[in-house]
Amino acid sequence: MRLKSDVNIKNRRAYFDYEVLDRLVAGIQLYGTEIKSIRESKASLSDTYCQFVGNELYVKQMHIAEYRFGSYANHEVRRDRKLLLQRKELRKLKRQTMESGKTIIPLRMFINDKGLAKMEIGLCVGKHAYDKRQSIREKDDKREMDRLMKKY
Repeated sequence: MRLKSDVNIKNRRAYFDYEVLDRLVAGIQLYGTEIKSIRESKASLSDTYCQFVGNELYVKQMHIAEYRFGSYANHEVRRDRKLLLQRKELRKLKRQTMESGKTIIPLRMFINDKGLAKMEIGLCVGKHAYDKRQSIREKDDKREMDRLMKKY
């Protein structure tokens, strides 16, 4: 029986820079020292993106710190890591990214109940500056409403 994992690494910048149209959960192909570092929450999703190489989807620029007890068998910190999805999902994503302005961005990385590393990816469209200002305004309005509701 496994305990619930506390690993939940988010890409906060993605929600500010992109509008998420669709979400999928994918497995990640990792080395042994990489999963050990992820279990210690020593990973970062900032500046990451996904790209197709042939018919396979890879996550680029993901930083996973070296495992402190790893010896000569330690991993590269910023290597490309393959995402594990079904062919049907890959074809659908590839078709949708061919449309203009759409990209695949990692949103969150977590450890599931079975102890496997998973990544939530999103099909996104980039926001313009006025969209970002609107998002900030909505967030401030919601915060103000919550503050007023707690008062009464």
